[in-house]
Amino acid sequence: MMRTVTYLILLAIGLLLPHFVYPVLLMKILCFAIFACAFNLLLGFSGLLSFGHAAFFGGAAYIAGYLIKNLELPTIIGILGGVLFTALLGWLVGLLAIRRQGIYFAMVTLALAQMIYFICLEAPITGGEDGMQGIPRGNLFGLSLQSDLTLYYVVLAGFIFAFLLIYRTIHSPFGQVLKAIRENEPRAISLGYDVSKYKLLAFVLSASISGFAGILKMLVFNFATLTDVHWHMSGDVVLMTIFGGIGTILGPVVGSTIIIGLEDQLADSAGDMVTVIMGAIFVVCVLIFRKGIVGESVALYQRMLGRKNLT
Repeated sequence: MMRTVTYLILLAIGLLLPHFVYPVLLMKILCFAIFACAFNLLLGFSGLLSFGHAAFFGGAAYIAGYLIKNLELPTIIGILGGVLFTALLGWLVGLLAIRRQGIYFAMVTLALAQMIYFICLEAPITGGEDGMQGIPRGNLFGLSLQSDLTLYYVVLAGFIFAFLLIYRTIHSPFGQVLKAIRENEPRAISLGYDVSKYKLLAFVLSASISGFAGILKMLVFNFATLTDVHWHMSGDVVLMTIFGGIGTILGPVVGSTIIIGLEDQLADSAGDMVTVIMGAIFVVCVLIFRKGIVGESVALYQRMLGRKNLT
């Protein structure tokens, strides 16, 4: 009951917030919240650390942008095409990566993601270092996306859809198997589960949702950029997830909100020092808030509740 009330309060805040805060900033936060939630599905609930998720986030933006701008296809076709591309790419990368574990898995995903980065850098249709600019927002189901306020509610709806999909996945029998694999893979194998198949499905789902987040960001800013496929972006989503709380539902949302908000506030005053500040935050989080903000808050609440029960 408490969880439902919390979600309803957050939804009400989300509906009212663009009337008080710059909608473009809010849309950027929502896009990265989707990205972080998708990454958390892989790391927090499957135990797979990927250093190459930027390939899906930025790659989908390029594909959708090409379909919408160059081929002049409807926005919905561009979105579906980008998500389908990342699902296929996730399947191919997953087939190569899931046979490895730990740091080897992370390095394989990083290497394959760097291949996508260099393709985006050298391919003639991507715009090279300038990126793919001037991508029109178009219309979605007859609704014009030119207004920032209108697009905000579309992005909010996309976030709700992605969040509910991840939430349902985590609390499904499939999600329970993923948790079992994360906790004790040999035991899951002994129980008869095809671990490789479950890992691959989780990887494809995470990649697809990450691509969806990248497409929404592309529509917000009207361009796809090399920054979105760079390995730094993969590092940023790791930071957001760890900072918010690995393996928690709202942790990635909180982490992305704080990180993007800080970057926006420090962009003018701190300049190039933003990266240093973000790195310092990461170090402090790892040393002090090992469970992340949400994870530590939940643990503190449970300890307080336990003491009350004892008294």
